[in-house]
Amino acid sequence: MRFSSTSPPQETRVAIIEHGITQELHIERTSSRGIVGNIYNGRVSRVLPGMQSAFIDIGLERAAFLHVADIHESSQNDHHKPIEQLLSEGSNILVQVVKDAIGVKGARLSTQVSLAGRLLVYLPQESYIGVSQRIEDNSERESLRQKLQNILPPDSTGGYIIRTMAETAEEPELQADIVYLHKLWQDIQKKSLTISSPSLLYQDLDLSLRVLRDFVNADTYRVRVDSRETFQKLTTFAHEYMMSDLEKISHYIGERPLFDLYGVEQEIEKSLARRVDLKSGGYVIIDQTEALTTMDVNTGGFVGIRNFDDTIFKTNLEAAQVIARQLRLRNLGGIIIIDFIDMDREEHRAAVLAEFNKALQKDRTKMTVNGFTALGLVEMTRKRTRESLAQILCETCPTCQGRGEIRTAQTICYEILRELLRESRQFDAKEFRILASQPVIDLFLDEESQSLAQLGDFIARPIGLQVGASYTQEQYDVILI
Repeated sequence: MRFSSTSPPQETRVAIIEHGITQELHIERTSSRGIVGNIYNGRVSRVLPGMQSAFIDIGLERAAFLHVADIHESSQNDHHKPIEQLLSEGSNILVQVVKDAIGVKGARLSTQVSLAGRLLVYLPQESYIGVSQRIEDNSERESLRQKLQNILPPDSTGGYIIRTMAETAEEPELQADIVYLHKLWQDIQKKSLTISSPSLLYQDLDLSLRVLRDFVNADTYRVRVDSRETFQKLTTFAHEYMMSDLEKISHYIGERPLFDLYGVEQEIEKSLARRVDLKSGGYVIIDQTEALTTMDVNTGGFVGIRNFDDTIFKTNLEAAQVIARQLRLRNLGGIIIIDFIDMDREEHRAAVLAEFNKALQKDRTKMTVNGFTALGLVEMTRKRTRESLAQILCETCPTCQGRGEIRTAQTICYEILRELLRESRQFDAKEFRILASQPVIDLFLDEESQSLAQLGDFIARPIGLQVGASYTQEQYDVILI
């Protein structure tokens, strides 16, 4: 079962549910809509030979990034030409966004264009026909490739990737996709010749329509939508491109919020927590940083009924399934390190890794998983194209600046005492006043009152105390009077 929710209208949220369990979450806001798939007329603002990269102005606040390996002319050649021979500052270039801006990094670009349709992905600069890796049967792959080859017009140019949804598609549906994608590419080319750089030439579908295009298939039972406007938009799109799936789309008008009805709000809360509890009593700690994400598996209160090895093995097996799901829910990307509980038996390690790989098969995102290292860690990468769930919904804590901890009130007291001593040696003030948070002031009035009195005697100046109502525990000021 899959359904989409749009409430409030400035935010679209989509949850994909299988067997009553939320498997994926997608959130898009009007104010910060992702730009992956968008095509731009860009202008080369700077070429960096040392990095074999260039910064491209595509009309956004921050310049986008293009590496030499993502330049189509270069990628066709085994021996890459240096970027300074391919690009020059001030020149125009047609580019497509392959990764959204994340953190301080700008969007990543490619000059190799791909246009996604319902059944096919069109590659205007290529000449081959590829088949989705999710279609594993070789005979079926060859049959689909031949079917597409037979219906392509004689003057057809470009290459194609046959998507998973095309497995059961009829020839008229494939032909309609070909016509649509060719017209789309022609319109983009015409627009690129008439509009100056930098400018947007093509914008990918919004989240609700992308979900309908990319996720809904023969296995989908129902698509429930709680927004009338979105419901009308989806039915219009389905009527034109997905007639067979039109009856699956329904408008939810119940009083209880849709995400509450299916427990999705609770899943969102859990997906922002650092600790994920396992049914067995164990738990997984997830720490997301800019460089990588770490996951640490612990037995917790699970003691098992046989022996300790058996307890560890069962905990790791359950954690493997939970971690695979959390990767999708939280949309974690980049380098991921998983610290399963140490297992002595090789067959246990092999079984846990097999269970993990099996659970990852539901994931649509490109991944690479390495086996256990000498330290007993599993290393993997997951392609990062958009911000994670936490990056969308949360911001860095202004108190701890993302460290996850703050200095104690006692530590701040001693910092203030040192600051008072420095100030007294530089300035001839009549009095010093400490402006700090309530916990720090309380400490000066109680446990550290003697330390403050001793310093006042040493500098021969009175020291006053004042609570800063809006001050965090780490904030303080020393005022000279």
